[in-house]
Amino acid sequence: MSARGGIDLGGTKIQAVVVDGDNAVLGQARHPTPSAGGPPDVAAAMARALGEAAQAAGLETSALAGVGVGSPGVVDAGAGTVAEARNLPDWDGAFALAQALRDALGTKVLLGNDVQVATDAEVALGAGRDARSLLGVFWGTGVGGGIALDGEPWLGRGAAGEIGHIVIKLDGRRCPCGRRGCMEAYSGRAALEARARHLHEQGEPTDLFKLMKRHDRTRLTSGIWARALEHGDELARRLIDEAVAALGAGIASAVNLLDVERVVIGGGLGLRLGEPYVERIVAAMAPHLFADERPPDVRLAALGDLGGALGAALLVR
Repeated sequence: MSARGGIDLGGTKIQAVVVDGDNAVLGQARHPTPSAGGPPDVAAAMARALGEAAQAAGLETSALAGVGVGSPGVVDAGAGTVAEARNLPDWDGAFALAQALRDALGTKVLLGNDVQVATDAEVALGAGRDARSLLGVFWGTGVGGGIALDGEPWLGRGAAGEIGHIVIKLDGRRCPCGRRGCMEAYSGRAALEARARHLHEQGEPTDLFKLMKRHDRTRLTSGIWARALEHGDELARRLIDEAVAALGAGIASAVNLLDVERVVIGGGLGLRLGEPYVERIVAAMAPHLFADERPPDVRLAALGDLGGALGAALLVR
C-alpha cells in the first residue's frame, strides 16, 4: 500500500502523520488548533500540518494514497461534512471539511469520528490488540468514547460512544453540549477550565492561570493541569479529584451496559496524567460496577499522542 496521511483534530492540537503500508510513521507534525476564526481557518491549519508531515517523509501530499481525518463533532463521512464541533472556534453548522482538505492537499480525504478512529487504532495496533470487546475513553478537551464489539467498531446510527454525555447527576452542572449533568461537565478539560475560572473569580487561590501565562498558553492545557498538580495547587487537585470520580461513575455505567472485557484510557489528560490516574479511575469505577467480581481490564492507551492520527490513517484502505 502506498503512503497514507492521518490527521487528528483536537480541541488544542492538530496531530498529523504520514505512514507506510505497515503503519510505520514516515513523518509527523503537530500544530496548535486555532482558538479563533472558524472552520476554514482550522482546515487551513490541518492542511499545513499534513504538509509538514509529508515533507518530513520526503513526499508531496498529492502523492499520498489518501488522507484520513479524525474529527470531533457530528461527522457525516458520506457527505464529507462536520457539524457541531463545539470545542472548536465558531463551528456549529455543517462545514465541507473533506472538500476543503482535498482542494488543499490534492488527494482523497476520508472523515471519521476522532475518538472512534483512535479506538480503532488501539484495537488494530495498540492496547486492544488481543481484546474482543473494548471501550475507549479519551479524556481531553471533552470526554469521548469509542466501542469495538467482537473486534469490529460499533457506530450505532452514527453517534455511538458518546460516553461524555452519560448523565451522572440529574439537573447537574451545565455541559459544553448545553445539557445538564453530563460526565463531561465534571471531567472534560474545557469544563474544568470554565469551573476553575469561575472559582478563581470568586476568590479561590490557584496558580493555574499564572502557569498558563508563564508557559505562553491561551488555555489550560493538559500540561498546565499536570504542572499545577505537581506544584500542589489545591484548586487543581480538587477539580481533578471531582473529574476522576465522575469518570469512574460514567465509565462503570457504560461497562454495566456493554460488559466489555477491556477499557483503554487515552486523550490529552489521560495520557499526560498517566498510569497513576488510570489506577485512580479503576478505584473510582469499583463501587459502581454491577459485575464487580469480574471487572474489566483497564489500560492506558499504548499509542500515545499519535493514536488518533494513526487511526485516521487506517481510514484509507
